[in-house]
Amino acid sequence: MPQLEQFTTSVDAVVSRMRALDSALPERDGIAVFNRVYLAVTEAVDRRIDTGGFPDRRAAITLDVRFAERYLAAVEAVADERRPPACWRPLFQFRRHPGVRPLQFALAGINAHIGHDLALAVVDACRTLDCEPAALEDEFDRVGELLVSLEERIREDLMPGPDLLQIADPLTHLLGSWSLERARDATWTAARALWALRGLPDVAAEFTQRLDTAVGFAGRMLLTPLPD
Repeated sequence: MPQLEQFTTSVDAVVSRMRALDSALPERDGIAVFNRVYLAVTEAVDRRIDTGGFPDRRAAITLDVRFAERYLAAVEAVADERRPPACWRPLFQFRRHPGVRPLQFALAGINAHIGHDLALAVVDACRTLDCEPAALEDEFDRVGELLVSLEERIREDLMPGPDLLQIADPLTHLLGSWSLERARDATWTAARALWALRGLPDVAAEFTQRLDTAVGFAGRMLLTPLPD
C-alpha cells in the first residue's frame, strides 16, 4: 500500500508541473498549446483512475507517470540547454513560428509523445512492475481511447475556420495524412519489440534511435509553416 501511495503522489506531481508550465508559458507558444492538451489528458486519466475506470489501478498510475515523465524530461532538457529527443526537436524549434497554427502544434506534440514516448513508457512501466507488456494492454487501450476522443475535440476547437474543410486547403491536406489511431497501433508494436529486445541492448538502442528519428521526421512535416 505505501508503494501505491507513492505512485498516487507522483501523478499529482506531474499534474502540478504541467499546470506550472501552463501558467508560465505564453498562450500562443507551441509547447504551451501541447501542454494544455496533455494536461487535459492527464487530468482525465487521473479522474478515471480515482473512479475505478482501470482494471489495475497501480498499473495505470505507473504507466501514466512514466509516460508524463518522458515529456517533462524533454522540457527540462531544453530549459537546461540540452538537446531533447529527436521526436521533440521540431516542436521546440518551431514553437514560436508565426506560420504554424495551434492545431499543428497540438498534433505535433501528440505525435512525439505517442509515437516515441509511450512505447518507452510501456517498457519503463514493465520494468517497474516486473511484468510483460501484455499485462498493461488494458491500461494502454483505455489511455488510447481517451486520447482519440480528445484528438477529435482538439481538431474541432483549434481548426481555424470552416473554409479549411475544403479538401484542397493545405492544413486539411497536411493533417489528414496523420492518424492518432495508426500511431497508437504502431506504438504498441514498438513497445512489444523493445521489450523483446531487452536482452540485446545494442539492438534495442538502435531501434529506439530509429524510432525517435522517424517520429521526429513526421513531427517536422506536421509543423510545415502554412500561408495565412
